[in-house]
Amino acid sequence: MDMQTSLLDRLFDSGLLIDTGVEGLYGRSGAFEDVIARFERLIDAFGGADGAEAMRFPPGMNRAHFETSGYMKSFPQLAGTVHSFCGGDADHMNLLQCMEVNGDWTKDQKATDIVLTPAACYPLYPTIAKRGRLPAKGGLYDLQSYCFRHEPSNDPARQQLFRMREYVCMGTQEHVTEFRQTWMDRGLEMMAKVGLDVTMDVANDPFFGRAGRMMANNQRDQNLKFELLIPVTSAAKPTACMSFNYHQDAFGAKWGLNLENGDVAHTACVGFGLERIALALFARHGMDIALWPADVRKTLGYQD
Repeated sequence: MDMQTSLLDRLFDSGLLIDTGVEGLYGRSGAFEDVIARFERLIDAFGGADGAEAMRFPPGMNRAHFETSGYMKSFPQLAGTVHSFCGGDADHMNLLQCMEVNGDWTKDQKATDIVLTPAACYPLYPTIAKRGRLPAKGGLYDLQSYCFRHEPSNDPARQQLFRMREYVCMGTQEHVTEFRQTWMDRGLEMMAKVGLDVTMDVANDPFFGRAGRMMANNQRDQNLKFELLIPVTSAAKPTACMSFNYHQDAFGAKWGLNLENGDVAHTACVGFGLERIALALFARHGMDIALWPADVRKTLGYQD
């Protein structure tokens, strides 16, 4: 039995995760959700005074905005679209007959105007673009959303539907890179407070295909993405639980995000993989929260 399966079995046996029969799609217990809620309050304690504008988008986004983002060009293997039955009575009869013989009833489904949100920040950029020019000081936004990535796995840290908490900063190059460095420092401090061993390393997104490999190399060469890695299912291959991304002016140019003086805005974001952080805590400290170290429990607001 590999370590991924072993941890997943322990999470199922303890009731922290609930098996749905689909790899990477799990229910969560109240205790698991409480850990996430408490960690989000820790995030608020570190970032709340920054004055970010909070927004919460649903786990589906406008398909036209998704297409504009370029996600399907770079990560087609991860994307999820929403399809529905759009037929009439005759089509419905055909559907029923197909299901009666266990046929492929999905073949006549039609794409809707909704796609599954791939990252919490994706609906933000067109939203801010609609407002017009950003103030000279730029903008700072606090986001949280369920996200979808099609990568089924028995690794509990690689879920298909998961929550991402993000802060997104828009402004000048100097402003957004300072924002990113601040959160890199905060991330290390936060994880130390909850007793997690971490490393920081340069990283790249999982771009698809031959051209994608070139994009990944460029991303690493320019230090555009860093990840905070924590052992979850493997000490040798720790899991990315936070990411720190500098997009240069790519999103600003794509979405028409301009500062008050007309300059194209640069953007950066910090992302927290909430399920992954909770899993790292359970993997490190055990399945029984009551037995976690006292300093970790205190940091998360548990009463002893």
